[in-house]
Amino acid sequence: MAFGKKSTPKETQTVGETTTHSIQLTEVSRWFGDIVALSDVSFSIGAGVTGLLGPNGAGKSTALKIMAGLLPPSSGEALIMGKPPRADVSAYRQLGLVAEHEILYPFLSGREYVRLNAKLQKLPDINAATEAAISLVDMQDAADRKVGGYSKGMRQRIKIAGALVHDPQVILMDEPLNGTDPVQRAAIIKLIRNLGREGKTVVVSSHVLVEVERFAQDILVIINGKLAAAGDFRTIRDRIDSHDHEIRIVASDARSLAGLLFTQPMVSGVRIDRQGRLLVQTTDMKEFFRMVPAAAQHGGIRLYEMQPTDDSLQSVFSYLVKQ
Repeated sequence: MAFGKKSTPKETQTVGETTTHSIQLTEVSRWFGDIVALSDVSFSIGAGVTGLLGPNGAGKSTALKIMAGLLPPSSGEALIMGKPPRADVSAYRQLGLVAEHEILYPFLSGREYVRLNAKLQKLPDINAATEAAISLVDMQDAADRKVGGYSKGMRQRIKIAGALVHDPQVILMDEPLNGTDPVQRAAIIKLIRNLGREGKTVVVSSHVLVEVERFAQDILVIINGKLAAAGDFRTIRDRIDSHDHEIRIVASDARSLAGLLFTQPMVSGVRIDRQGRLLVQTTDMKEFFRMVPAAAQHGGIRLYEMQPTDDSLQSVFSYLVKQ
């Protein structure tokens, strides 16, 4: 595995089970006017869960849209199960997409939305497929409510049901954990893991390192439109964790929590921003994420949010590219 080296035109990074390649990108570039979103990206992805990792604006969503056939590459080739998705509509029978942006009709109920996707896939038993997909994301109780009244987390779950209703072999998810509460997040992560164990090819984009670690065996790191690293998550994570991180924390009592954290050996700095959020620099993110809940509990403080900042990730990924 190479870090920080530009791929030659012939070099293709491979992740996932390598007996078959469900997804192949070969020298793919995509530009919008003068803006280059992807530059000569080549990789192959097999069965299992692969994390597509990178800071916001790195090119992850563009890569997923090209894999899904929603965008044509400006140059290069993208294949799903050996077929170009924009030229061969049969590729969509094997493809499920959970887009980052809302693509829901607010006047439909959750059940009607999933059923619509089943109809579009021309499934032989639309009702059975619809109910199975709704059950898979545990949305039975809310299935007859209008999507327009759903919370962000509920919309994410019903989007996943729509993407899985036809039992696709390849599943693309763009930031599927955004807006979910801890219980919903845990359920979606469990679902993603199970899909990988079933032999599906699942690609999940994220900019949150600790989330990717919970479901992905392999990762592709994209930064500034280029493939920076590819391979086993733990190998790459060890390199990432050797660099300082900034963690954003939202808590019921930020000042008291700041005092508790500042005494910890893995904390190198603490400040509070204008929104009252803690920004903590840590030299050991794994230990930090284990320590904070215990510290908050000890001080009687409630935690609402805890994740790396985008600025921190940009620094970490830049560091990774240079290795």
